[in-house]
Amino acid sequence: MPAARNGEDTAYAAFQRGHYKTALTIATQRVEQNDDVKAMALLGELYAAGLGVMQDDNKAAEWYRRAAGRGDREAMFALAMMHMMGRPGPVNRDEAAKLLAAAARLNHPMASYNLAMLYLEGQLFPRDFARAAELFRVAAEAGSPEAQYALATLYKEGRGVKKDLVESTRLLYLAAVGDNTDAQVEYAIALFNGSGVAKNEEEAARFLIRAAHRGSAIAQNRLAHVLVAGRGLPADPVEAIKWHLISKEGGATDQRLDAFMRSQNAETIAAAMKAAHPSIEALRLAREPRS
Repeated sequence: MPAARNGEDTAYAAFQRGHYKTALTIATQRVEQNDDVKAMALLGELYAAGLGVMQDDNKAAEWYRRAAGRGDREAMFALAMMHMMGRPGPVNRDEAAKLLAAAARLNHPMASYNLAMLYLEGQLFPRDFARAAELFRVAAEAGSPEAQYALATLYKEGRGVKKDLVESTRLLYLAAVGDNTDAQVEYAIALFNGSGVAKNEEEAARFLIRAAHRGSAIAQNRLAHVLVAGRGLPADPVEAIKWHLISKEGGATDQRLDAFMRSQNAETIAAAMKAAHPSIEALRLAREPRS
């Protein structure tokens, strides 16, 4: 969603309040009267999402193109994403990459992140971990949890940057508190092991809980082990089996936890199955094909 430029920008203010037809009217007037670049980008957003107007990819792309041609980085990024998705025509990764590069030069965080991913992919450009790290850093410093996690991975592996577990873990922490689920799991593991950060099993368990509730089968599995061992949290067989069953439904297999479950009495297993049931049903419902 576009951000308001200032308190006097009535078009963006209307957009942010959900008054899309009003935003459309004001933005159209600004383009007609002042050739306003930001209004062009806003019209692109409205047409792309069908907000206050019939959804129209062709009109969205045209408005984005006009704004991008005048140097608007938000429009460059939005148009790049449309090309990546094949909207309105076929997928055009080459054109998308050009637009991402242009927006990245203007320090657009998510353009920098997506361009970095292309450098890691090594198809449109020669694979370049150092360049990817530079671009991830731009987005990471702007607060992108995805970029923080990606850059943490490069520091952990020593790709494109000098290997640095302390810096990797610092970035994992930032991404974890920014609700990146993968980072929450990896930061929890770092805390359990004291890798790049002081060992803290209680804090590790808290991050595993957050990731488990966000649907990470890996976090659910590890949380089950924590609850079996009573490390970081009090031992709790019912909760341990509950999370084991949920993680199994999510695709995680674990013979040790299977054996632990079999060793418990029928009452404990029944309580765990009852506790796990709503989450398991939600997972099954999410997998059902939609008509």
